[in-house]
Amino acid sequence: MTSDTSLAAALATGTVVLDGGMSNQLESAGHDLSDELWSARLLAERPEAITEAHLAYFEAGADVAITASYQATFEGFAKRGIGREQAAELLALSVEAAREAARRAAAKGVTRPLWVAASVGPYGAMLADGSEYRGRYGLSVDELADFHRPRVEVLAAARPDVLALETVPDADEARALLRVVRGLGVPAWLSYTVDGDRTRAGQPLAEAFALAADVDEVIAVGVNCCAPQDVDGAVRTAARVTGKPVVVYPNSGEAWDAGARAWDGRSSFTPEEVTGWRASGARLIGGCCRVGPEAIAGIAATLTP
Repeated sequence: MTSDTSLAAALATGTVVLDGGMSNQLESAGHDLSDELWSARLLAERPEAITEAHLAYFEAGADVAITASYQATFEGFAKRGIGREQAAELLALSVEAAREAARRAAAKGVTRPLWVAASVGPYGAMLADGSEYRGRYGLSVDELADFHRPRVEVLAAARPDVLALETVPDADEARALLRVVRGLGVPAWLSYTVDGDRTRAGQPLAEAFALAADVDEVIAVGVNCCAPQDVDGAVRTAARVTGKPVVVYPNSGEAWDAGARAWDGRSSFTPEEVTGWRASGARLIGGCCRVGPEAIAGIAATLTP
């Protein structure tokens, strides 16, 4: 653990700031991510770049670094000729890269607690065709659990502070992920990507959040990789249905064009919005795609007394 205080304990007493988008920070540093592995490719080719991206967010005011393992899967690495043993090493490296960033932040004078969240992206992220924004893959809950279990177990063995089950588009996939994390000994948060008051697959959010209400391993439930305007209602629903702290980290407001593999539109995200989210029950607050260190610094300044 990077901090002597558990993340769950911190959420019981206050608000914790998440980082922003990994890919946009890497791209701003000049790295080409036009690849199916996305930022996970740099785990194999330029792990130092991952550490530097995490450090930028810690220095901006983030308390939690989300690892570059969102699109890192055994199947995805295999397509690049990377075997299972090396793939497992790269998954573990994603956690260590964030740990190293925390050590460097401390060496530069950051004294607040810092945590590492190991990203577990949805099945659709491995497909790299935008299906994480649709769900309904045609797989059963058992099949999805079989897909997720090997990498979740490797990530858990690397001892992150928390597993980030994130950008989940479908309640069936949430069922699979919740099954996988039981008994691993590592806490988790569950975060859906949503459209209005429903998951991307069309299930009512109240029903989707309720799946995690009685799962002891889950310390927070919420939404990410969604439009900022979809956050308010989701926060209230998650808090009401689960009684757990709520995690929120929306996109900038721009839209992802899966065919062009590019973002379109204008940013509508403002750090000032977070005060309303906190009032509704959000305790883990940050940004996702296209939200960079400057915005995270604004969130940290807004949430700090």
